[in-house]
Amino acid sequence: MRIVLAEDSGLLRESLVSLLSHFGHDVLAAVGTAAELITVVRRDRPDVVVTDVRMPPGFTNEGLRAAIQLRGDHPTLPVLVLSQHTDTESLTELLATGGAGVGYLLKDRVANGERFVAAVREVAGGGTVIDQDIVRRLIAHRRDPLGELSNREMDVLRLMAEGHSNAGIGQALVISEVTVSKHIGAVFAKLGLHADDAGHRRVLAVLAYLRGQTR
Repeated sequence: MRIVLAEDSGLLRESLVSLLSHFGHDVLAAVGTAAELITVVRRDRPDVVVTDVRMPPGFTNEGLRAAIQLRGDHPTLPVLVLSQHTDTESLTELLATGGAGVGYLLKDRVANGERFVAAVREVAGGGTVIDQDIVRRLIAHRRDPLGELSNREMDVLRLMAEGHSNAGIGQALVISEVTVSKHIGAVFAKLGLHADDAGHRRVLAVLAYLRGQTR
């Protein structure tokens, strides 16, 4: 897997390069600014981009803006964003670029090398990876927007947010997978998530809840 990495901390950048290389991946470039990220991605066309949200010069959301710009240029480019904080707006903007292959992880997750590399692989393969801690922390403070959901639908959504498959949800709630699918369909319908959102509907259901919106 060919990777371009953007991280302003030299120490963390070197650690990530070492980690990814240890697992057999080719880090084409490791840069410290968003401008450099855009340049090397356009030059090298990697399989996946890993970037911090906050980058020089402003240390606000330069890395995120670069990722969104690159996704605009190349909609199929997989991007995994790393953040120090739970930033729902950044996550929403990233997912709004559409298509497959997006991820958003807290930097704390990098401490677990195998899980981090697995997330990079998942995103590179077209998957969507959202840090479970982001979802859990925000759900704990935002329950009202899902007032239309039944208790069982809320249970199903909570387990979806925790990353469980339909089979895992069924086991946890002691119901069949067919029943799980019906509950998930009801959640999607109540949140206005349609079939053309299929690539991210599970994630979008959680985000709609977190934003207190139904469409």
